[in-house]
Amino acid sequence: MPYTGTVKVGGPADVHELQQLMISKVAVGPMENNAYLLRCRTTGEQVLIDAANEPETLLSLIGDDGIRAVLTTHRHGDHWQALEPVVQATGARTYAGRYDAEGIPVHTDVLLDDGDVVQIGGIQLTARHLVGHTPGSIALVYDDPHGHPHLFTGDCLFPGGVGNTFGDADAFVQLLNDVEVKLFEQLPDETWVYPGHGNDTTLGAERPNVEEWRRRGW
Repeated sequence: MPYTGTVKVGGPADVHELQQLMISKVAVGPMENNAYLLRCRTTGEQVLIDAANEPETLLSLIGDDGIRAVLTTHRHGDHWQALEPVVQATGARTYAGRYDAEGIPVHTDVLLDDGDVVQIGGIQLTARHLVGHTPGSIALVYDDPHGHPHLFTGDCLFPGGVGNTFGDADAFVQLLNDVEVKLFEQLPDETWVYPGHGNDTTLGAERPNVEEWRRRGW
């Protein structure tokens, strides 16, 4: 079946098969969080983006090959409920944005700054620090040499808008500016977006609406 990015809690993972990378998306927990297992097709090395909930579901997805790392996109609790049991079961190293690590109650082994690169076998993920939803949210970019980029945005960008800034007008402006400068201005329309909740989108689908988001203020 072709990849759609549509998943539901209790349902199977949806797998996006690229030439060098396999991306498995699963929905977990009461807030229907997305978790993403990335597997380098050359080396078999794996990392997990957001151990959000349901550790048994995530460990089943990971399988016997284990994972090298868990990358947490930001400090909000719905994105790390399964982090401790997954790390205990796998021995994975933990990564998070420098300015959100203090809000994650599992030790962060590697603090990520804007532009830092995470290596997964033959695959590289580039961190983009986005301020507004939280102080240290991190998006992760895989620039596929055989196609278009793939972008994991946590709760900073969704179909229809940027992430929640909880009524803080300054935080909204900061987040929208960061998303514009670090994502929309740097990446092409074909870039596939994998958010922290809900369905996928592309930068091209969202780009025409950015000024409308700015006018509405959320």
